[in-house]
Amino acid sequence: MKQGKRYVESAKLVDSTKLYEAKEAFEIIEKMPKSKFDETVELHVRLGVDSKHADQQVRGTVVLPHGTGKSLRVLVFAKGDKAKEAEEAGADFVGAEELVPKIEKENWFEYDVIVATPDMMGIIGRLGKVLGPKGLMPNPKSGTVTMDVKKAIAEIKSGKVEYRLDKTNIIHLGFGKVSFGAEKLAENYQTIIDAIIKAKPAAAKGQYIKSVAVTTTMGPSVHINQK
Repeated sequence: MKQGKRYVESAKLVDSTKLYEAKEAFEIIEKMPKSKFDETVELHVRLGVDSKHADQQVRGTVVLPHGTGKSLRVLVFAKGDKAKEAEEAGADFVGAEELVPKIEKENWFEYDVIVATPDMMGIIGRLGKVLGPKGLMPNPKSGTVTMDVKKAIAEIKSGKVEYRLDKTNIIHLGFGKVSFGAEKLAENYQTIIDAIIKAKPAAAKGQYIKSVAVTTTMGPSVHINQK
């Protein structure tokens, strides 16, 4: 596949055989030719675990010091006082049973995160086949099934991200924008890496972090030396 001129120019800044220190990697990203939009900076971490085993799952959430640069839209499933609390806390959409047909039949997905009070999980369970594949199912582990909807909304809006292992034992995550600059990207990066290291399963044997690469939406990978 023929790469665009901007990609080719960006690739010239990267030695694909080298492992860079984190700060150096972000300085390279900062120097890459800019696209017409503010590209997301993505993290790809390959772990030495086997996601087929329940005791080797790696999943959690972390609040990034500089946010993600993306304004997330929050849908809250709640009733009564909790629905009112969600509205006051800045939720973009609030509702209950009446939203089920809208999501199921009208393919309504104009939100990025779903928060639910525990009593709503019976209703949301009916949407599992639709929400599951999109990674939108609320989960107590990620703090999206909670009675404290105010706190959940505040964290999501301020830059809370979820990291989770895929079937190939890699964590993929957007953690900022090119416009953040090297320093803020490095701080966000370190926050996530620290969280992933802390989440190391007891059952994991051998080398835990196998490889780390960062890339922009349209740019080449820069491999990081992460001990």
